[in-house]
Amino acid sequence: MPAVVIVGAQWGDEGKGKATDLLGERVDYVVKPNGGNNAGHTVVVDGEKFELKLLPAGILSPQVTPVIGNGVVVNLEALFEEIGMLESRGVDASRLRISANAHIVAPYHQTLDKVTERFLGKRAIGTTGRGIGPAYMDKIGRLGIRVQDLYDESILRQKIEGALRQKNELLVKLYNRRAVEVDEIVENLLSYAERLRPMVVDATLVLNDALDRGEVVLMEGGQATYLDVDHGTYPFVTSSNPTAGGACTGTGIGPTRIDRVIGIVKAYTTRVGAGPFPTELFDKWGEYLQTTGGEVGVNTGRPRRCGWYDAL
Repeated sequence: MPAVVIVGAQWGDEGKGKATDLLGERVDYVVKPNGGNNAGHTVVVDGEKFELKLLPAGILSPQVTPVIGNGVVVNLEALFEEIGMLESRGVDASRLRISANAHIVAPYHQTLDKVTERFLGKRAIGTTGRGIGPAYMDKIGRLGIRVQDLYDESILRQKIEGALRQKNELLVKLYNRRAVEVDEIVENLLSYAERLRPMVVDATLVLNDALDRGEVVLMEGGQATYLDVDHGTYPFVTSSNPTAGGACTGTGIGPTRIDRVIGIVKAYTTRVGAGPFPTELFDKWGEYLQTTGGEVGVNTGRPRRCGWYDAL
């Protein structure tokens, strides 16, 4: 059976979460392949609104197995806050599975994200400040911490020591911040290990086995095409590949297994944060779209910039 990819065809906020939820009864697995808790999805089920940031929208469908793929960077505190929110509203989150290869957003990633953005001043990117970019930088720089590292304290400590060696130099000497203690980070991350353990799997194996059994896997991309780090409006982009190709690398599902790619657009265009926006409206109509459409970022609470639909 096919693997299906949902991608945003604009700058995000097109309604990918709603599309995923609508398809929920027809699929067996819903996978988040990229991003972190910087990608908000709003889903309404039976008149009740849910705002999801890190979890796949498929978690709201009882028969679906939701999976956080290897391409995601996971803030553990945000993860369990979101799970707690769903459970308090009667949603069963026990089906959630997380790739052992997914990277972790550590507290120092969030600190660096905020101080570097402020340091840029007028050249700021418009980041959410949630540490997503610095976590991906560590991943590419081979300084990252993966979910599986939580289960070997010696390896975890060595990796944190290596990551903080350079970062503390920056924080103290350039940004005039206190140094981050290795023990503090080790203790913080290990505090989540046992709660996380039942969810951790080899996601690539799980998903490919599901396809071999004839089950349907839906990949729910975060952000959108114009925010792709390679193909978007660089440098005003996210730190991952929220396109169909990124869905392959973020899940371990090969491109030949993808049967369909569904691009989601809305009748007008919105954007959060800085960057080019050719059809942006600065008049009463832009204000009308923002107000009538309730265009406020799920994650940031910032008003979305609004403009006409851009077919290019």
